[in-house]
Amino acid sequence: MSKQNVSTEAEEPVIVPIPHSTEGETECEHALKHLYEYLDSEMTSDDEVRMRAHVAHCSPCLAELSAEELVKQLVRRSCHEQAPADLRLRIQAQFTVLRTTTVIETF
Repeated sequence: MSKQNVSTEAEEPVIVPIPHSTEGETECEHALKHLYEYLDSEMTSDDEVRMRAHVAHCSPCLAELSAEELVKQLVRRSCHEQAPADLRLRIQAQFTVLRTTTVIETF
């Protein structure tokens, strides 16, 4: 009879720390390039996990993430004003004009 190694602990999955392809870029360049996708929740859940894994082990990228997140919060807090009603109506009218005057030619 042969003995087999039996693990009683669940093995954790290996997480690749960078989302998407990094062809021609360093991991940090790639992470910073996709920082806004992460901040705006525009990544797949797998890519978010990879991004979190990268910034958890990379102080410069974590600092950049924190700074950009702070800027987004400040802008969100500062931008509560709405455009005047007459300005909004003029802009909407321009959109209507653009939509009705656009001609698509087919040959």
